[in-house]
Amino acid sequence: MVRVPATSANLGPGFDTLGLALSVYDEILFTELPEPGLEVLVEGEGAEDVARDGSNLVVRAITYAFAAFGQEMPGLRLEAHNTIPHGRGMGSSGAAVVSGLVIARALLEGTVEVTDDDLLRLATELEGHPDNVAPALFGGLTIAWITPEGPQHKKLLVHRGVAPLVFVPGFTMSTSLARSLQPLSVPREDAVFNVSRSALLIAALTQSPELLLAATEDRLHQEYRAEAMPETLRIVRALRLAGFAAVVSGAGPSILVLADGPGRRLEAADVVAREADTAWDALMLAVDFKGATVREHTEGATQPFSAG
Repeated sequence: MVRVPATSANLGPGFDTLGLALSVYDEILFTELPEPGLEVLVEGEGAEDVARDGSNLVVRAITYAFAAFGQEMPGLRLEAHNTIPHGRGMGSSGAAVVSGLVIARALLEGTVEVTDDDLLRLATELEGHPDNVAPALFGGLTIAWITPEGPQHKKLLVHRGVAPLVFVPGFTMSTSLARSLQPLSVPREDAVFNVSRSALLIAALTQSPELLLAATEDRLHQEYRAEAMPETLRIVRALRLAGFAAVVSGAGPSILVLADGPGRRLEAADVVAREADTAWDALMLAVDFKGATVREHTEGATQPFSAG
Protein backbone atom coordinates (compact mmCIF):
# COMPACT_ATOMS: atom_id res chain seq x y z
CA MET A 1 0.00 0.00 0.00
CA VAL A 2 1.22 3.51 -0.83
CA ARG A 3 0.23 6.59 1.18
CA VAL A 4 0.88 10.10 -0.18
CA PRO A 5 0.19 13.44 1.54
CA ALA A 6 -1.59 16.50 0.23
CA THR A 7 0.57 19.51 -0.48
CA SER A 8 0.27 23.27 -0.64
CA ALA A 9 2.54 24.96 -3.17
CA ASN A 10 3.85 28.52 -3.47
CA LEU A 11 3.09 29.46 0.18
CA GLY A 12 2.60 33.04 -0.97
CA PRO A 13 5.85 34.39 -2.42
CA GLY A 14 7.59 31.10 -3.32
CA PHE A 15 5.94 30.66 -6.71
CA ASP A 16 6.80 27.29 -8.34
CA THR A 17 9.53 26.82 -5.72
CA LEU A 18 8.20 26.21 -2.20
CA GLY A 19 5.86 23.45 -1.07
CA LEU A 20 4.57 22.01 2.18
CA ALA A 21 3.31 18.48 2.88
CA LEU A 22 0.07 18.32 4.87
CA SER A 23 -1.65 15.60 6.91
CA VAL A 24 -4.35 14.65 4.41
CA TYR A 25 -3.66 11.47 2.45
CA ASP A 26 -4.54 9.37 -0.56
CA GLU A 27 -3.95 5.64 -0.13
CA ILE A 28 -3.70 2.98 -2.83
CA LEU A 29 -3.55 -0.75 -2.27
CA PHE A 30 -1.77 -2.25 -5.28
CA THR A 31 -1.58 -5.90 -6.28
CA GLU A 32 0.40 -7.42 -9.14
CA LEU A 33 -1.81 -9.80 -11.12
CA PRO A 34 -0.62 -13.09 -12.61
CA GLU A 35 -1.95 -12.16 -16.05
CA PRO A 36 -1.87 -8.87 -18.05
CA GLY A 37 -4.76 -6.55 -17.31
CA LEU A 38 -5.88 -3.61 -15.22
CA GLU A 39 -8.45 -3.24 -12.46
CA VAL A 40 -9.01 0.17 -10.86
CA LEU A 41 -11.34 0.75 -7.91
CA VAL A 42 -11.79 4.23 -6.45
CA GLU A 43 -13.63 5.50 -3.38
CA GLY A 44 -13.66 8.86 -1.64
CA GLU A 45 -12.80 12.23 -3.17
CA GLY A 46 -13.41 12.44 -6.90
CA ALA A 47 -14.60 8.84 -7.11
CA GLU A 48 -17.41 9.74 -9.51
CA ASP A 49 -14.99 11.39 -11.97
CA VAL A 50 -11.73 9.44 -11.72
CA ALA A 51 -10.95 7.23 -14.74
CA ARG A 52 -10.83 3.48 -14.25
CA ASP A 53 -8.72 2.71 -17.34
CA GLY A 54 -5.27 3.49 -18.66
CA SER A 55 -6.02 7.21 -18.67
CA ASN A 56 -6.12 7.20 -14.86
CA LEU A 57 -3.31 9.50 -13.69
CA VAL A 58 -1.90 6.94 -11.25
CA VAL A 59 -1.84 4.31 -14.01
CA ARG A 60 -0.25 6.77 -16.43
CA ALA A 61 2.53 7.47 -13.91
CA ILE A 62 3.17 3.75 -13.40
CA THR A 63 3.25 3.21 -17.18
CA TYR A 64 5.57 6.20 -17.62
CA ALA A 65 8.04 4.83 -15.09
CA PHE A 66 8.06 1.33 -16.58
CA ALA A 67 8.64 2.81 -20.04
CA ALA A 68 11.43 5.04 -18.73
CA PHE A 69 13.31 1.98 -17.49
CA GLY A 70 12.50 -0.19 -20.50
CA GLN A 71 10.32 -2.62 -18.57
CA GLU A 72 7.04 -4.28 -19.50
CA MET A 73 3.97 -3.42 -17.46
CA PRO A 74 2.54 -6.23 -15.33
CA GLY A 75 -1.13 -6.85 -14.71
CA LEU A 76 -2.32 -4.61 -11.87
CA ARG A 77 -5.17 -4.15 -9.44
CA LEU A 78 -5.40 -0.72 -7.78
CA GLU A 79 -7.76 0.08 -4.92
CA ALA A 80 -7.68 3.82 -4.20
CA HIS A 81 -9.08 5.59 -1.16
CA ASN A 82 -8.86 9.34 -1.83
CA THR A 83 -9.22 12.05 0.80
CA ILE A 84 -7.29 14.89 -0.87
CA PRO A 85 -9.84 17.31 -2.37
CA HIS A 86 -9.71 17.50 -6.17
CA GLY A 87 -9.32 20.80 -8.01
CA ARG A 88 -8.84 22.76 -4.79
CA GLY A 89 -5.11 23.59 -4.83
CA MET A 90 -4.04 20.82 -2.45
CA GLY A 91 -1.89 18.82 -4.84
CA SER A 92 -4.29 16.02 -5.78
CA SER A 93 -2.76 15.55 -9.23
CA GLY A 94 0.76 15.65 -7.82
CA ALA A 95 -0.26 13.04 -5.23
CA ALA A 96 -1.62 10.81 -8.00
CA VAL A 97 1.61 11.11 -9.98
CA VAL A 98 3.72 10.39 -6.91
CA SER A 99 1.50 7.44 -5.97
CA GLY A 100 2.01 5.89 -9.39
CA LEU A 101 5.76 6.38 -9.37
CA VAL A 102 6.12 4.97 -5.85
CA ILE A 103 4.07 1.94 -6.88
CA ALA A 104 6.31 1.51 -9.93
CA ARG A 105 9.43 1.64 -7.77
CA ALA A 106 8.01 -1.03 -5.46
CA LEU A 107 7.07 -3.25 -8.40
CA LEU A 108 10.50 -2.83 -10.02
CA GLU A 109 12.45 -3.55 -6.84
CA GLY A 110 15.00 -6.27 -7.50
CA THR A 111 14.88 -5.64 -11.25
CA VAL A 112 15.71 -1.94 -11.61
CA GLU A 113 17.13 0.45 -9.03
CA VAL A 114 14.89 3.53 -8.94
CA THR A 115 16.46 6.32 -6.88
CA ASP A 116 14.85 9.29 -5.15
CA ASP A 117 16.37 11.50 -7.85
CA ASP A 118 14.71 9.34 -10.49
CA LEU A 119 11.34 9.72 -8.78
CA LEU A 120 11.65 13.50 -8.57
CA ARG A 121 12.74 13.72 -12.21
CA LEU A 122 9.90 11.55 -13.51
CA ALA A 123 7.34 13.31 -11.32
CA THR A 124 8.48 16.71 -12.55
CA GLU A 125 8.31 15.56 -16.17
CA LEU A 126 4.72 14.42 -15.64
CA GLU A 127 3.56 17.33 -13.47
CA GLY A 128 5.44 20.11 -15.24
CA HIS A 129 7.08 21.61 -12.14
CA PRO A 130 8.44 20.18 -8.89
CA ASP A 131 6.88 22.39 -6.20
CA ASN A 132 4.02 19.96 -5.40
CA VAL A 133 5.68 16.63 -6.12
CA ALA A 134 8.78 17.31 -4.00
CA PRO A 135 6.90 17.64 -0.67
CA ALA A 136 4.56 14.80 -1.66
CA LEU A 137 7.61 12.57 -2.13
CA PHE A 138 9.77 13.68 0.75
CA GLY A 139 7.51 15.46 3.26
CA GLY A 140 8.07 18.62 5.27
CA LEU A 141 8.89 21.98 3.71
CA THR A 142 10.71 21.66 0.41
CA ILE A 143 12.59 24.08 -1.79
CA ALA A 144 12.66 22.86 -5.40
CA TRP A 145 14.65 24.14 -8.34
CA ILE A 146 15.65 23.07 -11.84
CA THR A 147 19.23 22.57 -13.03
CA PRO A 148 20.65 21.30 -16.35
CA GLU A 149 21.04 17.95 -14.57
CA GLY A 150 17.36 17.90 -13.62
CA PRO A 151 15.11 18.95 -10.73
CA GLN A 152 16.62 19.27 -7.26
CA HIS A 153 15.14 19.69 -3.80
CA LYS A 154 16.03 20.50 -0.22
CA LYS A 155 13.84 19.31 2.63
CA LEU A 156 13.59 21.46 5.76
CA LEU A 157 11.94 20.81 9.11
CA VAL A 158 9.16 23.22 10.04
CA HIS A 159 9.15 24.97 13.41
CA ARG A 160 6.81 23.22 15.84
CA GLY A 161 4.99 26.49 16.46
CA VAL A 162 3.64 26.59 12.87
CA ALA A 163 0.05 25.31 12.75
CA PRO A 164 -1.44 24.87 9.24
CA LEU A 165 -5.11 25.43 8.55
CA VAL A 166 -6.70 24.97 5.12
CA PHE A 167 -10.09 26.39 4.14
CA VAL A 168 -11.61 24.34 1.32
CA PRO A 169 -14.56 25.74 -0.67
CA GLY A 170 -17.25 23.83 -2.52
CA PHE A 171 -16.10 25.18 -5.89
CA THR A 172 -13.02 24.16 -7.87
CA MET A 173 -10.32 25.88 -9.90
CA SER A 174 -8.47 24.73 -13.00
CA THR A 175 -4.71 24.97 -12.51
CA SER A 176 -4.20 25.71 -16.21
CA LEU A 177 -6.75 28.56 -16.05
CA ALA A 178 -5.12 30.02 -12.94
CA ARG A 179 -1.68 29.94 -14.55
CA SER A 180 -2.98 31.49 -17.77
CA LEU A 181 -3.99 34.64 -15.89
CA GLN A 182 -0.42 35.49 -14.95
CA PRO A 183 1.60 37.91 -17.11
CA LEU A 184 4.78 36.76 -18.85
CA SER A 185 6.77 39.53 -17.16
CA VAL A 186 6.43 41.53 -13.95
CA PRO A 187 7.91 44.82 -12.73
CA ARG A 188 11.45 44.55 -11.35
CA GLU A 189 10.38 45.89 -7.95
CA ASP A 190 7.78 43.13 -7.67
CA ALA A 191 10.36 40.48 -8.47
CA VAL A 192 12.75 41.91 -5.85
CA PHE A 193 9.87 42.08 -3.36
CA ASN A 194 9.11 38.37 -3.79
CA VAL A 195 12.76 37.37 -3.56
CA SER A 196 13.01 39.10 -0.20
CA ARG A 197 9.76 37.57 1.10
CA SER A 198 10.71 34.08 -0.06
CA ALA A 199 14.00 34.31 1.81
CA LEU A 200 12.19 35.60 4.88
CA LEU A 201 9.60 32.82 4.62
CA ILE A 202 12.26 30.13 5.04
CA ALA A 203 13.39 31.79 8.26
CA ALA A 204 9.80 32.22 9.46
CA LEU A 205 8.82 28.59 8.82
CA THR A 206 11.95 27.06 10.30
CA GLN A 207 12.94 29.48 13.08
CA SER A 208 10.68 32.49 13.60
CA PRO A 209 6.92 31.90 13.15
CA GLU A 210 6.21 35.42 14.40
CA LEU A 211 7.45 36.66 10.99
CA LEU A 212 4.95 34.64 8.96
CA LEU A 213 2.56 37.49 8.15
CA ALA A 214 5.25 39.64 6.53
CA ALA A 215 6.96 36.61 5.01
CA THR A 216 3.87 35.44 3.09
CA GLU A 217 3.32 38.68 1.16
CA ASP A 218 3.23 38.17 -2.61
CA ARG A 219 3.19 40.29 -5.76
CA LEU A 220 3.83 37.69 -8.46
CA HIS A 221 0.73 35.55 -8.85
CA GLN A 222 -2.16 35.83 -6.38
CA GLU A 223 -3.62 39.19 -7.37
CA TYR A 224 -3.44 38.29 -11.07
CA ARG A 225 -5.73 35.33 -10.36
CA ALA A 226 -8.30 37.35 -8.41
CA GLU A 227 -10.82 37.54 -11.24
CA ALA A 228 -11.02 33.73 -11.38
CA MET A 229 -11.64 33.30 -7.63
CA PRO A 230 -12.84 36.60 -6.16
CA GLU A 231 -14.19 35.13 -2.93
CA THR A 232 -10.88 33.39 -2.23
CA LEU A 233 -8.89 36.58 -2.60
CA ARG A 234 -11.43 38.60 -0.59
CA ILE A 235 -11.16 36.15 2.31
CA VAL A 236 -7.37 36.06 2.06
CA ARG A 237 -7.32 39.84 2.39
CA ALA A 238 -9.70 39.74 5.38
CA LEU A 239 -7.57 37.13 7.12
CA ARG A 240 -4.39 39.08 6.53
CA LEU A 241 -6.02 42.28 7.76
CA ALA A 242 -6.84 40.37 10.95
CA GLY A 243 -3.18 39.39 11.33
CA PHE A 244 -3.17 35.88 9.85
CA ALA A 245 -0.57 34.60 7.37
CA ALA A 246 -3.12 33.58 4.73
CA VAL A 247 -2.28 32.69 1.13
CA VAL A 248 -3.90 30.98 -1.82
CA SER A 249 -3.07 27.27 -1.60
CA GLY A 250 -1.38 26.26 -4.84
CA ALA A 251 -3.48 27.39 -7.78
CA GLY A 252 -6.48 27.77 -5.47
CA PRO A 253 -9.24 28.15 -4.64
CA SER A 254 -8.43 26.77 -1.16
CA ILE A 255 -6.78 29.06 1.38
CA LEU A 256 -3.78 28.10 3.50
CA VAL A 257 -3.29 29.81 6.85
CA LEU A 258 0.08 29.37 8.55
CA ALA A 259 -0.89 30.17 12.12
CA ASP A 260 1.78 30.82 14.75
CA GLY A 261 0.17 28.39 17.19
CA PRO A 262 -2.76 25.92 17.23
CA GLY A 263 -5.06 28.20 19.23
CA ARG A 264 -4.96 30.91 16.59
CA ARG A 265 -6.63 28.64 14.06
CA LEU A 266 -10.03 28.92 15.75
CA GLU A 267 -9.78 32.71 15.49
CA ALA A 268 -9.03 32.40 11.78
CA ALA A 269 -12.06 30.13 11.34
CA ASP A 270 -14.23 32.83 12.93
CA VAL A 271 -12.97 35.37 10.38
CA VAL A 272 -13.85 33.08 7.48
CA ALA A 273 -17.30 32.35 8.96
CA ARG A 274 -18.00 36.10 9.03
CA GLU A 275 -16.59 36.90 5.59
CA ALA A 276 -17.62 33.93 3.43
CA ASP A 277 -20.64 34.00 1.15
CA THR A 278 -20.45 30.24 0.56
CA ALA A 279 -19.57 27.19 2.67
CA TRP A 280 -15.90 26.53 3.45
CA ASP A 281 -14.57 23.48 5.28
CA ALA A 282 -11.86 24.24 7.85
CA LEU A 283 -9.18 21.53 7.97
CA MET A 284 -7.01 21.73 11.10
CA LEU A 285 -3.87 19.99 9.87
CA ALA A 286 -0.30 19.19 10.77
CA VAL A 287 2.82 19.28 8.63
CA ASP A 288 3.53 15.81 7.26
CA PHE A 289 7.22 15.03 7.79
CA LYS A 290 7.41 11.60 6.10
CA GLY A 291 6.13 12.21 2.59
CA ALA A 292 5.19 9.20 0.47
CA THR A 293 5.38 5.87 2.28
CA VAL A 294 4.94 2.30 1.14
CA ARG A 295 4.25 -0.72 3.32
CA GLU A 296 3.26 -4.33 3.05
CA HIS A 297 -0.47 -4.44 3.52
CA THR A 298 -0.33 -7.55 5.71
CA GLU A 299 2.61 -6.50 7.86
CA GLY A 300 1.84 -2.82 8.41
CA ALA A 301 5.50 -1.79 8.56
CA THR A 302 5.78 1.72 7.12
CA GLN A 303 8.97 2.72 5.32
CA PRO A 304 9.29 6.45 4.53
CA PHE A 305 11.35 7.65 1.59
CA SER A 306 14.72 9.26 2.16
CA ALA A 307 14.73 13.03 2.66
CA GLY A 308 17.24 13.41 -0.15
